[in-house]
Amino acid sequence: MSTDSRRVRARRRRSRGFLVAFAAVVGVLLLVGGVGGVVAVAQGPRVTDVQVDPEAAVSASGARLILTTTQSLAEVDPSQVEVEPATPFTVDTVGRNVGIRFTLPLSDASDYRVTVHDVRGLGAGPASTLTETFATPPLQAFLLQRGRADGDTIFRTDLQGEAGVAVFTHDHIEDFRATANHLVISVREGDEAKILITDRDGGQARELALPGPGFVSNLQSADRGERIGFTFSDADLGSAGGRESRLFTASAADTADPVEVGLTGGDVRVADWRFVPDTDSMLVLTFDSRLLLTDAQGGNAAPLGSAVAIDGIARGSSVAVVERLEGIRQIDLTDGSESALVEAVDAPGLPGRATPVPGAGAGTIRSFADIAEDGRFQSTIVAHVDDAGATRTLLDVPGTDTVLQTCVSPSGRYAAVLVAPQAVDNPFDRYQLPLPERLLTHLVEIDTGEELVALQGFDLSWCQVPPG
Repeated sequence: MSTDSRRVRARRRRSRGFLVAFAAVVGVLLLVGGVGGVVAVAQGPRVTDVQVDPEAAVSASGARLILTTTQSLAEVDPSQVEVEPATPFTVDTVGRNVGIRFTLPLSDASDYRVTVHDVRGLGAGPASTLTETFATPPLQAFLLQRGRADGDTIFRTDLQGEAGVAVFTHDHIEDFRATANHLVISVREGDEAKILITDRDGGQARELALPGPGFVSNLQSADRGERIGFTFSDADLGSAGGRESRLFTASAADTADPVEVGLTGGDVRVADWRFVPDTDSMLVLTFDSRLLLTDAQGGNAAPLGSAVAIDGIARGSSVAVVERLEGIRQIDLTDGSESALVEAVDAPGLPGRATPVPGAGAGTIRSFADIAEDGRFQSTIVAHVDDAGATRTLLDVPGTDTVLQTCVSPSGRYAAVLVAPQAVDNPFDRYQLPLPERLLTHLVEIDTGEELVALQGFDLSWCQVPPG
């Protein structure tokens, strides 16, 4: 036999050996993969990844918990989901992911447990229960102190007032609001109004272009995202005309110029307004008492009758609390239907404005003037009134002091009450938005009525509008 023939047969034997070995390896891999697939199916869907931002969840509505599983999932119904402590949510299922969206901000410093029952894959196999836990951080807020030796200062603080950090200082701060990622600050430099935008640590300051020389008022920010709005009046406003109390909107996230909301059909001057939570709409009250629901363009604003004041719209809600001549009314902005606000049972005094609390059936925070039989004003009682009219006192402010504003935290857990102590001996400053020189913001837990702290300053970043 020739040497070449022996070499050919040897190569053939090696090739057959390699093919047999390769087939064996592939078989083992297929067997292992098949067994793994069988095991995965036999066990039902299991969680492989979790996405949640607890810090964002306590600050704004719309935060999501996303569970990624080992299998593509059959549709998960909301009835299969349990959230503890209870909070409203929606559910969506996409591929291997099930998402739980919290429609209200979550309570701070709380342990949450989310359980999804009877979760099934699209193929054959048993159901499984998915359970995840996470903790939300303590809530923080910003507030403003005017008249300090080093200038007007915005602080970031905890709810005990023990960890205040100065984040922005300026010679003259009129007002400010916090968005998801920025501070929006109304200042004056000499006779000139400016709006400055910084990050939430007070850095990277830049100026927002205003419509011209003039005055800024009623600065507000949307509950989520970066949208802001304000009213603007020309500096040279006079008998010759000009823009007065016109509503403008902008984004704190870009450098585009503010855009005027072009109202029509009557007096276009804006007396008050609010962003409608989770929409692109605004509720506007004009100088001629027209109540309008409008988008950013304003040309097709829907009329909602006349009103005296807008008391508020709770976060995560489409129901506005407004004051009409016939009393305080609740208006559902989705269809225009309305009803009278529930009256307080055994009211502790003459009722004032009502601040809605986030959450279905959560009631309102109301101020009552306690008047003695001889007509003497004794105190202001700030109380929680539930949807059945039951009333619980949160803060009893003596008659020597003045309540200027009541706000509610994003989740509805706390009330903030702005008080000017010793009002007779507490002179107003000389700002465009004038306020008493000494101000205290009282923080009260709504469910327990326990006062946490009284912070020096005003404009707590929970508040959706300026004090006044």
